[in-house]
Amino acid sequence: MSLALHNIKPAAGSKKTKKRVGRGLGSTGSYSGRGVKGQRARSGGRDGLQKLGLRSLMLKLPKSRGFKSLAKKPAVVNVGVLSKNFADGATVTPKLILEKELVRSITNGVKVLAEGEIKHRLVIKSCIVSESAKEKITKAGGEVIVA
Repeated sequence: MSLALHNIKPAAGSKKTKKRVGRGLGSTGSYSGRGVKGQRARSGGRDGLQKLGLRSLMLKLPKSRGFKSLAKKPAVVNVGVLSKNFADGATVTPKLILEKELVRSITNGVKVLAEGEIKHRLVIKSCIVSESAKEKITKAGGEVIVA
């Protein structure tokens, strides 16, 4: 018999179907794999880690609190860091910032924040710039170009 897509089968015993609990008498048996009566036999019944003897695991896992945004955030670099790493009159772009290893990634853009002092003129191109950082850059004689 030749090997073809229509006659390939997995090894015997390698695939096991998942037990479908609580799907009626016809599928598994009179109690559907939930035992006899009680809270655990009913939908939404007690089924936490604590009841399975895994309290220590439950205590180790963090509680999920609040909200975590899935929005992509830009890499952050401060004005003071740019001032130290770029010469007077230099044009600063996300690629140059990445080359100087001031950020790990520029896939979500680069945002310039106002922490630190800027002592010389810089031209910032294609970066998101905070209002206070923009103020510091222009005060030092530089400019911000949004492309």
